[in-house]
Amino acid sequence: MKRMKNASVMAVLAVCLVVTFGLIGCAGKGAPEKTNCDAKIKWEVATEAKLTQFDCSMGKHDGQPALIFTVGVENPTDTPLRYRVNIFLEDMGKAAGHLVPRTGKPPLVKPGEAQTVKIPFIGTEQESKKILVVVQTISE
Repeated sequence: MKRMKNASVMAVLAVCLVVTFGLIGCAGKGAPEKTNCDAKIKWEVATEAKLTQFDCSMGKHDGQPALIFTVGVENPTDTPLRYRVNIFLEDMGKAAGHLVPRTGKPPLVKPGEAQTVKIPFIGTEQESKKILVVVQTISE
């Protein structure tokens, strides 16, 4: 009986560890090395992109208060690419996005290069505590 109880406890612990490490792995996939945002962030970043920067700050945009995200995207592939960055403030019901690069002829990030963009949430007067970041490649 005691041996069966120990086996059950070990099985439960093993399942808990697998689930915990699985969730940590999924939540951090594509995340930059560091960020100054004090929020729970879920990352959905294409394998053809690498985030080099993700910072948030309160400031002004066009004279209005704004939560401003600074996002750096690097192209780790050997093909020029264009990206779409979307940020969802899930606890506030707001979303914004940006193309990287926004302009150019053609508008592409060269292999090994990175570009930084600012994405403002105009009229937002506080930082979000629950954020979803989606980075995708797009074709012209």
